[in-house]
Parts: sequence; C-alpha cells; structure tokens
Amino acid sequence: MPLGRWKKAAPLVDEEDAAGGWPEAASRAPEEEAGDGGPAPGRTSLRPRLVFHTQLAHGSPTGRVEGFTNVRELYTKLGQAFGMESAEIMFCTLNTHKVDMDKLLGGQIGLEDFIFAHVKGQKKEVEIHKSEDALGLTITDNGAGYAFIKRIKEGSLIDQVEMIKVGDLIESINGQSVIGLRHFEVAKLLKRLVKGQLFTLRLVEPLKAFDMIGQRTRGGKSASGGQLGTGKGTLRLRAKGTATVEEEPSAFEEKAIEKVDDLLESYMGIRDTELAATMVDLGKKKNPDEFAQALDEELGDFAFPDEFVFDVWGAIGDAKAGR
Repeated sequence: MPLGRWKKAAPLVDEEDAAGGWPEAASRAPEEEAGDGGPAPGRTSLRPRLVFHTQLAHGSPTGRVEGFTNVRELYTKLGQAFGMESAEIMFCTLNTHKVDMDKLLGGQIGLEDFIFAHVKGQKKEVEIHKSEDALGLTITDNGAGYAFIKRIKEGSLIDQVEMIKVGDLIESINGQSVIGLRHFEVAKLLKRLVKGQLFTLRLVEPLKAFDMIGQRTRGGKSASGGQLGTGKGTLRLRAKGTATVEEEPSAFEEKAIEKVDDLLESYMGIRDTELAATMVDLGKKKNPDEFAQALDEELGDFAFPDEFVFDVWGAIGDAKAGR
C-alpha cells in the first residue's frame, strides 16, 4: 500500500503495528473500507483526504496524519498522533529515520512519503571563541519556530567543536532565546557576533535510536541531487494560504530551485527550497525590474542585497537556457 494517498479519514495511530518498526511495517497495514455496503443511498460520500504514515525517528508505533494545511498544523497533528506536545518535535525527515539533512521535510511532501519525526533529546551549552569571521554553519528551520544546524563546513571553526552536530536545535545565543525566529534571522545574529570574543550556544540534540548514537555528519548534498518525494505529485505546504497538491516541478524548475538554494547558502548561510521555489515562481515570467519589485513586495523581510537579486535573476535565466 502506498504510504501517503487519497483515503478516507483514518485513526491517528495504528495500534496493530509493532513498536519501533520502520516503514515496512506500515506498508502492510490494511486498507480501511467505506463500510460493508458503501455509502448509504441518498448520502454524499466523504471527500477523500491525504493521509501520511509517520513514526518517531528513534522508534515508535506507526501513526497517521491528515487534514493539515500548513507546516504548523502538521506538527500539531504529529504531536496528537504520538500523544506529546508538538513543541517536542524538532524537525522531520522523509523516508529515513536518520538525521539526514538532504531528506528534510520542507515546503513539500511527496504523496507516497513516510514522515519521521525527530524529537528533543539531550540539552547542552557550548562556549566558543570566535577566532574567524565565518563560523562554518548553515542554518535552516522547521517552519514551526525552531532553527537548527543543517550543515557544518569541513575544517571550519564549528567543525573543531566536537559537541556541536548537524541536527542540533539552536535554543539561544549568548542567553538570547531564538525560539520562534526564522533561520535567516538566526543566521544574522550569528554573523553579527564580534570576532575575537567568546559566545555561548545553548543547543538541543535530537533523540536518537541506538544505531544512530555517535554519528556526526556534515550534512553534505546527496549524490543523487534529486528532489524529495517518491510520489508523482507533491503536497505543497505554504506559509500563507492552504496546502495544494501539485505536479512535480519541471526539469527547468528543479534546476532553477537548486541554483537559487545554492545562492541562499552562499549569501545568507541558509538553505530553504521552499523559499527558492517561491523566488523561481516570481521570476519565471518577469523582467529584472519586475522581479526585483516582486521580491520586495513578497519577501521584503529578508532584505536581499541588490547583488543577490541580480545573481538570482541570472540563475533563473541560466536554468531556462539549460545551463
């Protein structure tokens, strides 16, 4: 059975699934029937809804989530499925229980994706001497108030601090809470730290299963470079408005999104495929001036520098030309 598909409403938790199992257990779950005789005469059948299977990354019974229209609602549904506060969930990965930053749940979910929720584990506080201008961190967020470390550059200042790992939630910087801030806001705070001084990070590790303990990955790109999702369509989650089911991005859109995402990391120290996709949508049918104006109207909070806007426009143009 596909892991996410159009189905009628279903219980949030599959009690028959064994605790701690991985997606194979869920794939054997039986289909729910509409009733032994189908809809009663004269009654309108229920509108089908998207249902996704889910587990806690460190092991749990299989649950189901449905009926969400944005990322925050998804996290609320995940909390309900596992009987916990949604604030305990740090981030989600698709189709793997590992802390794999190339499989993060971002702005879209393939219709057959299996969601693994990573919850809070050990807290830690680290004092660091900022001996270089660049820390070597790439920051992202879960869309629901938590920013965390997506990548650590090899040989960088942070790479030398063994306690800091990819997947760590950033709770505070020098005692200032960053809960509720977007990833670009946290990246700005880190960039503003004065070189030559000490600063303190309060972090939270994701809870890991036994076979994951001790891993320390720098979160590089996957060799495949492919988009997340195995379904022929994707559920697109938006910051504003409701979620929509869309066809997979075209080859041009995939290439353009990847190029713009690389530029976001280069200029701002963040990666955000949802933001990159929005920028590509804004730039597909506009001239440079219209594109700059649209960015200012739609994404003015980011305060993108003119050089960055020019490079993004060029990246979209290169993708259109197949470069």
